[in-house]
Amino acid sequence: MSVRLLVFLHGTVLMHPGGVGRTREERVAQARDGTDLGLHDFAAYVPVDGAVAKLRRWADEGAEIAYLSSHRGPYQVAEDASVLRRWGFPPGRILARRRGESYGDVVERELPDVLVEDDCESLDGAAEIAYGQIRPALRPRITSILVPEFGGVDQLPDRPTALLTFGREPRIRRRRAASTRSARKLARTH
Repeated sequence: MSVRLLVFLHGTVLMHPGGVGRTREERVAQARDGTDLGLHDFAAYVPVDGAVAKLRRWADEGAEIAYLSSHRGPYQVAEDASVLRRWGFPPGRILARRRGESYGDVVERELPDVLVEDDCESLDGAAEIAYGQIRPALRPRITSILVPEFGGVDQLPDRPTALLTFGREPRIRRRRAASTRSARKLARTH
């Protein structure tokens, strides 16, 4: 089974070069302060920790990977492509918002099996999270994986199929737990 992944770039798998050797919290503070000159030099961005190795494992396991850019312009998206190639990320389309579109619109257009994005902490950003911008009727079709901004994706499973249920209790367990509760309730009444 080929799993279709949409992975957000900036803050999720790419970061400013000044974040290298810093803790995640320091990286967030740098982004909030805006004082690190590398924050706006997107062509100089670097992978967050082991992001390249993780995405390569997913690609090797047959995942189809597309990337979601925070940029809109074709020149900036081309810069993103250059950064991904330079660092050895697996090939994949880079999607960007069109004029008047939200991140949610892009995700709806793509309809991936799994959306991997960061929590936009430096932007105080629940409003920036793409999954929250998706129409409620479409949300059940997409597994959302939210990672801490600048925290990377190293902690996620190596198998793309495991991402489909990551963070969820498997259905069989829920059914079993529900039937166990029913059995206990029945036993108490008799």
